[in-house]
Amino acid sequence: MADAAPLLRVRDLARSFDVSRPWLNRVIERVPRQFLRAVDGVDFEIARGRTFSLVGESGSGKSTVARLIVGLHAPTRGTVEFEGRDFVRLPPADKQVLRRRMQMIFQDPYASLNPRWRVAAIVAEPIRAHGLIAGRRALRQRVDELLRQVGLAPADGDKFPHEFSGGQRQRISIARALASAPEFLICDEPTSALDVSVQAQILNLMKDLQRRLGLTYLFISHNLAVVAHMSDEVGVMYLGAIVEHAPARTLFARPRHPYTRLLLDTVPDLSLTGAARAPVAGEVPNPIDPPSGCAFHPRCPHADARCRTERPVPLVAADGARVACHAVAEGRI
Repeated sequence: MADAAPLLRVRDLARSFDVSRPWLNRVIERVPRQFLRAVDGVDFEIARGRTFSLVGESGSGKSTVARLIVGLHAPTRGTVEFEGRDFVRLPPADKQVLRRRMQMIFQDPYASLNPRWRVAAIVAEPIRAHGLIAGRRALRQRVDELLRQVGLAPADGDKFPHEFSGGQRQRISIARALASAPEFLICDEPTSALDVSVQAQILNLMKDLQRRLGLTYLFISHNLAVVAHMSDEVGVMYLGAIVEHAPARTLFARPRHPYTRLLLDTVPDLSLTGAARAPVAGEVPNPIDPPSGCAFHPRCPHADARCRTERPVPLVAADGARVACHAVAEGRI
């Protein structure tokens, strides 16, 4: 049973990138500096042993949130608390200690593994970096144990990444992520580059490892079918903000935000009910020049004058869902 206390708490997290043209060009052309708002006021928390998923189209800011949490980017504002400690403002030595307890599984199993290293060296790298095990024999025993844990053989440690299939490479990536004995894993589209049958194997492996090791996941995906299988809670992101946040069962049984409903219409209907489906119309707006008011209003069939001028505030429903939508708040949908 998961502990009720949050392992990770994110508050008002935001990140803007300066994408301005060079200074001389701006002076000559008399144009101001430009900023891209990749993440804009994200809030969520994850309890120990649970899975929180971020879902949305490409460009919604999901991967930027992941990079902010692990410290690859510094936030423009907001906090990232790990066990109540603000990771962003910790001294470098303390950050290094916490980094051992959080790891990432990357999207592309072909690009995330060093092709010149044998698998044993790849899996052992976090152990060496954090000084967790001394001695070559003890290190190899730990690597063999990790390979068995993800369904590979110890002999696979002597091979190179190109000798494996995509699913096997992702198993190697998972073994590497587990090498430092982390408690928190960020899974950034870990199955999107794999065949459907292989995706199921990797997802089942991750669920099994979570049960056995008590892992906590931040799962990032654009695939709602995958998210439904993995998640305890789901946050739906659009243009850098979470527009709907709810327990997974609640969100899939009763989606409220128009964007969530449009995303769910893209999930294949295996029951072949023949129900009418509305495709996701339009594209994610330019984050350098976002729409006024609700960012989704140019694509929303329920938008009115208020949606075009006033940004909605997330409201909490009786079942615990949080939705940022004027049409929902006013009872129009």
